[in-house]
Parts: sequence; C-alpha cells; structure tokens
Amino acid sequence: MKKKFLIIILGLLALVLGACSSQETKSTKEGSSGTTNEGAKVQKIIVGTGTQFPNVCFIDEDGKLTGYDVELVRKIDEKLPEYEFEFKTMEFSNLLLSLETNKIDFVAHQMEVNEERQEKFLFNEEPYNIFPLHVTIHKDNNDIQSIKDLKGKKAIVSATSNSAVFLEKYNKDNNAGIEIVYAGNGPDSTINQIKTGRADATITTPFSVDFSNDAVDAQQKVVGEPLLNSKVYFLLRKDETPLQKRIDEALVELKKEGVVSELSKKWLGADYTVNF
Repeated sequence: MKKKFLIIILGLLALVLGACSSQETKSTKEGSSGTTNEGAKVQKIIVGTGTQFPNVCFIDEDGKLTGYDVELVRKIDEKLPEYEFEFKTMEFSNLLLSLETNKIDFVAHQMEVNEERQEKFLFNEEPYNIFPLHVTIHKDNNDIQSIKDLKGKKAIVSATSNSAVFLEKYNKDNNAGIEIVYAGNGPDSTINQIKTGRADATITTPFSVDFSNDAVDAQQKVVGEPLLNSKVYFLLRKDETPLQKRIDEALVELKKEGVVSELSKKWLGADYTVNF
C-alpha cells in the first residue's frame, strides 16, 4: 500500500515539474527581453539625431525628445519587430563622425543627398519629405530680398549642414562675396545673431522659421524663391543594406496609411511629403 502511494506521489510530482518546464519555454517564445514573440532575436539599432532642430528633433517643454523625424522613426520601429530603435542625441556636426565610427547605426536629421555623403555613406531609397531651403533674415530687414543681396553680408549656418554645403558652393561658383560664419551652439546661436544684427541671414526652412518665431520670438522671415527643394532621407553605413531595405518597406506602408503625411502636417505645418 505504501509502495503504491509513493508511486502515485512521484507521478504527480513529475507532472507538476513537466508543466513548469513547459511554461518557462512558452514564456521565452512569447517575448522575453531581446526576442520577438516568435522567439527571434531582436537587434538593437542606435539612431543618431539632434535636440536643436525646431519641429524636427528637439526637447519639448516636458523634457521629451520629439519632432517630425523622431516620431517618424518611432512609427517605423513599430513596423519592424526584428529591430529595437534607441535614440542617441548629439550636436549635428558630430552625427556623421559617429556614424562612420559605428557609434550609431543611422542618422535621422533631415539628411539631404550631396556628393561627399554619397561617397561615404548609404541613403535609404524612399524619401520622407522635401526640404525647401530659403534665405532667412530679420523681419524688419527690407534690404535683402534674395541670395543675390547677400554680397558683403554675413550669413550664419551650421557646419556640415546642407545649408552650409550649398552656400559654400554658391559662393565659390558665383564669386558671391558672402561672409559665411558657422553656428557654435545650435540654432539658438543663429537666432540670437540674426535678432541682434550680428549676422544678416541664414539658410533654413519655412517650418523652422515658423516654429522659432512662435517658440522664442526669433523675429525672422523667409525671402525669395526656394534655393533648394531637396528630398530628405535617412543616412546609414555602406554595409547596412538589410536595414535600409526594411526601413524603406516600413516607409512605403506608412505613406500608404497616411501616417507620414499626418506627421508632416502636425510637425512641419504642411504636407511636405508630396511632389516627389
């Protein structure tokens, strides 16, 4: 009798232990840290961006990183279960070096194509908005109406930005005589220099001007026709074609769903995702 009782107890114990083991395996498959719900490993992707570009990538009044590029990347992340995106913020001038030295995996900061970037890096193929660059001046300045009026004037731009690349080339090709200076501490430096008359102009977008005027009373206006109407992309390393392909697939879906258009309207003030 005792022997039979012992056998029954041992059998029940085996069933309990078997059930526990099965539950642990199921839990792992259903999504522990570093895996998808199917059990595949999730790859962490470090996304480089800034904190000083109004409406695009900036810190809001609650201390949160947000803006058009930031929120778009978050939507792309939701579409790609095999990746986990994590933002790393820095000065704009450090983004390309950080990408080149593997400190980040791609850049989200309204990156336009130019020859130097194409030689070193990989752009994704699906643009996510256009980037209209205009001459921007103090609202009370009526002497400057176009880039031709910048001869002998001081124009301030961020080093390595497409605004800087454009202005340097324009100056050289046209012997334009524009004095180019480079912002040291983000857009606040640019805003203050134009506001106080230490600089005469900058090259930027209407949505950046609108935000700065509302947020910090920048007292700026855009003049003339667009100098550039470039398409904007994410920037990756040359060996990141699998990530590039998945980002493009997610972007195509988000465009069809109207998400990209709505984000542009919300953050940039208009739909800059059309006319590609």
